[in-house]
Amino acid sequence: MGKLSQIGNDLYTGRRSVDFVGRRWLWYSISLLIIVVALSGLVFKGLNLGIEFKGGTTYTVSVSKATQELADELRESVGSTGVVAAETPTVMTAGGKSIVIETGAITENSASDQKVREAITSTAGVADSKISQTVVGASWGERVAKKAATGLIVFLILVIFFIWGYFREWKMAVSGVVALVHDVVITVGVYALSGFEVTPATVTGFLTILGFSLYDTVVVFDKVRENTKNLRASKRTYAQQANLALNQTLVRSVNTSIVALLPVLAILYVSAVQLGTSTLKDIALALFVGMAAGTYSSIFIATPLLVHLKSGEKDVIDAERRARARMKKADRYADVPAFTEDMPVAEDPEELRGARLASDADDLDDLDDLDRDDGVGTSPRGRPQSRTDAMGRGRTAPTEHRPVRESGASGRRQPTRQPRSKRGK
Repeated sequence: MGKLSQIGNDLYTGRRSVDFVGRRWLWYSISLLIIVVALSGLVFKGLNLGIEFKGGTTYTVSVSKATQELADELRESVGSTGVVAAETPTVMTAGGKSIVIETGAITENSASDQKVREAITSTAGVADSKISQTVVGASWGERVAKKAATGLIVFLILVIFFIWGYFREWKMAVSGVVALVHDVVITVGVYALSGFEVTPATVTGFLTILGFSLYDTVVVFDKVRENTKNLRASKRTYAQQANLALNQTLVRSVNTSIVALLPVLAILYVSAVQLGTSTLKDIALALFVGMAAGTYSSIFIATPLLVHLKSGEKDVIDAERRARARMKKADRYADVPAFTEDMPVAEDPEELRGARLASDADDLDDLDDLDRDDGVGTSPRGRPQSRTDAMGRGRTAPTEHRPVRESGASGRRQPTRQPRSKRGK
């Protein structure tokens, strides 16, 4: 635990850093690949809509003891009745004494209904009076889908205005909404690929993950705003400050996600593997995939996209120019090119030296101009107060008052230091 806490402290102070912003094109490529796979599953396989959305018939069977073995036997017997609407029934246990069988739309008291009932009574060993039938129309599911879509659109609009009003930055709002859409698309694609049934519980899970993803993104954006509120006085660029904010909140984001995902994973395992209950596993899968995608998008998508959108602003560009100028002034060999075989050879070393000195002078002039804009580090005439270019071993070059010329005393005999006993001899 000591090492983990030390890593977290190093990430917060900046002594150790993960370059999330600088590798944003890598994260964009990974997200694009995941979205393409999700959309391909949605297009070619489609969603497995539940009975509430496509309509159908539900048979609830009261038994002495509901077991998964009995549910499997009922699924096989009902599917082999020859009724088209019951070829692929959904059978699940509901509590300890009930089994629910969902099929397509079957008219009550029809020949198909009688075949299904006979298969249930013969397999489960119960009387016909122990079977209750419920017909669900597709219109109810359509209303649920429309209400869910309306709620999603209203939620996204409110998110845009909330982030815009809180941070006073529309680009943060756009980045946050893109991250939300990213999470929803991935979750829907996973549902299509896994074949899990989409029920009203699934819709509830979708709306829940939107809030979780937004919460994590807002926390990171708040740290970005704190780090970049006085960018002109900072020695770092906007991208560096945003990347520092991501590293500072990384441990919190990972810990929060793990704490939230572990119980959801436990519910998903118990409901899908042991119990087989549809409602729990549907909402658990939506929550698990959505939370994992929300954590990923808040770190790898939202903030890098924000930096990308703000890269053309004047304050951000000026901060990058100041950082480059300070780097060149601190290290006079920062721009020395690496040797390559096709590097051109200068014919006149003095000409090359003069061009390099002129380039250094231009860099210093750019730094002076930027510092003059900030109103710091300049004399009343606008020139630097002192020059501290390194020469030799730690020596400081004095300011030149006039050009160096040959001294008139160069031809005279210069005095020498002698002991007092020999002076005047």
